[in-house]
Amino acid sequence: MMTRSPQGRTNRLTRPSIAVAAAVAVTAGVVAAAPDAKTAAAATPKLSLIAASTSVTLDSWKEDPGVYLDLGTYLTSENGAFELKVTRKSYKDPVVASQVFRNGKKTTTKALPAGLVKDFSGLPGFAQIKLTDAAGKTVLSQTEAFCPNNASGRVRPDAPANSKYPQSCPVNPFTLGSVWGVENGWASNTYAGYYSKPVQLAAGTYTAKINVTKKYRDLFGIANQTRTVKVTVRERSWEEPTPVPAGSRSAASAHQGHGGSGGHEGHEGHGKAAAPAAPSAHAHGAPARPEAPAARTTGAAPTFNVGHGPYPPAPPALPWALKKESLQREAFSAAKVGDRAGQTDGSRQAPGAKPNAKRPTGKATVPDVPKPDLRSLPAYGITVSDGYEEVPGKDYLAFSANVWNAGPAKLVVDGFRSPGKELMDAYQYFYDANGKQVGYTPTGTMEWDPRPGHEHWHFTDFASYRLLKADKKESVRSGKEAFCLANTDAVDYTVKNANWHPDNTDLSTACGQENSISVREVLDVGSGDTYTQDLPGQSFDITDLSNGTYYIQVLANPENRLKETNHKNNSALRKVVLGGKKGARTVKVPAHELVNAN
Repeated sequence: MMTRSPQGRTNRLTRPSIAVAAAVAVTAGVVAAAPDAKTAAAATPKLSLIAASTSVTLDSWKEDPGVYLDLGTYLTSENGAFELKVTRKSYKDPVVASQVFRNGKKTTTKALPAGLVKDFSGLPGFAQIKLTDAAGKTVLSQTEAFCPNNASGRVRPDAPANSKYPQSCPVNPFTLGSVWGVENGWASNTYAGYYSKPVQLAAGTYTAKINVTKKYRDLFGIANQTRTVKVTVRERSWEEPTPVPAGSRSAASAHQGHGGSGGHEGHEGHGKAAAPAAPSAHAHGAPARPEAPAARTTGAAPTFNVGHGPYPPAPPALPWALKKESLQREAFSAAKVGDRAGQTDGSRQAPGAKPNAKRPTGKATVPDVPKPDLRSLPAYGITVSDGYEEVPGKDYLAFSANVWNAGPAKLVVDGFRSPGKELMDAYQYFYDANGKQVGYTPTGTMEWDPRPGHEHWHFTDFASYRLLKADKKESVRSGKEAFCLANTDAVDYTVKNANWHPDNTDLSTACGQENSISVREVLDVGSGDTYTQDLPGQSFDITDLSNGTYYIQVLANPENRLKETNHKNNSALRKVVLGGKKGARTVKVPAHELVNAN
């Protein structure tokens, strides 16, 4: 796993993610009554824009001025679920979208206009927002994208208790397929969350008018209804005292045990590193910037609803604790290395996948049943870093890498410890179509990583990272070859048997503790695990390499120890061009086919 960067260190790698938040009450009275069975049989969803409240109060912070326009508007879906399938055949092909209609066992699709979507972050230019001040002067007019998987909630009591759709839109630049949806009888927040930049507004009162833009009203049959919300902007400072209403917990006590922006109460004692916190804010009784009800996430699935999950409604703003740190300054354009959701760095908790209680017995067999298909994504988040204070005078090529499971079966690996031994023996398990375990095979070992920010069991030889010369022969190998598996990225939720709600979506108790006797690690169908190679020993030492063209190779299952359906798609290459001179090396990252992301 990547190592948490010490405080004060300049981080270079980044990785965006959409945030989702804690539930917001959307009253049933603002939408139409439930459709009768005859109407519902048409399976054509009726979409409406609603406002949860007629007024909102937004904060602008003196230390970091800017207002995040979470105006509490939602898109509701009645008479059926609103579902979109978004895919690309390859990185040479554009992203395309189609609307899916489900009526019992019958499913039909309708292709959406070419070019409507260009990535997997949502429907661009969906909501039109106009703000006027107290004098009636227009101070802002803009559009925002809409991810149907945004934080959501039910709008009527007879709606399904849970949404079947994923809980955010994926942001990995090499995503291949996604499913977006608003469940029948549910509503999704139209606020663009962490894709949205703050706007500069003076303290005062404003009137916001929000509507769905015409092209989407026409495309999806949405009524032309403008929602009006009164907006109060107040200026605050994290240094000012926070009034605490009688009978309520203080700001400090309310956040204790949450691990910064992502943890759960009750998870202390697992030896995990804490997420970044506001500088002494809670300790002195001063407020931190109000935290978004959930940390930024990649969209794999719910881990902890106040943290990495989806999932009820969208966030009001970035936590001040995150915005205060210099490493977060570019959080909207690119994601940086650090302890945050979507990067398996050991600082967060997730439900542990329960391992078998005992080491398997009987003859090891590899039955003829569905198996996982591990595939590598091209490297991204590529940049040059120095050796920090540990290795001064060195130049390193840092990057992020992802290995994902295209299915049709999930990868399940259990580790078992023999008393007194440092390594666990690892076994891969196989299941039939009914989920019954029907075989197992030894598949290497697991090792304990005691370093701060790790402190969990790593499965060895899951992947390998190599820097190849222009002739694609090996030049430098990363020292990172052991991993705690987690479903950090929703890579393609359109593949067969994709699980839209995997359990372990970041580092977790599933990766065990030092005294664990057994551990289970899982990589579910459709999801991948991203590792950021930033520190010396993980990134590539390029200090003495000649300038020129190289390839970063991400290689899954390098020793073929894991049984899978196809071993021929385990390698992915990303071209880079090194330049500059020692101590001031540069890297240029050409587009990978149609994906222009470094």
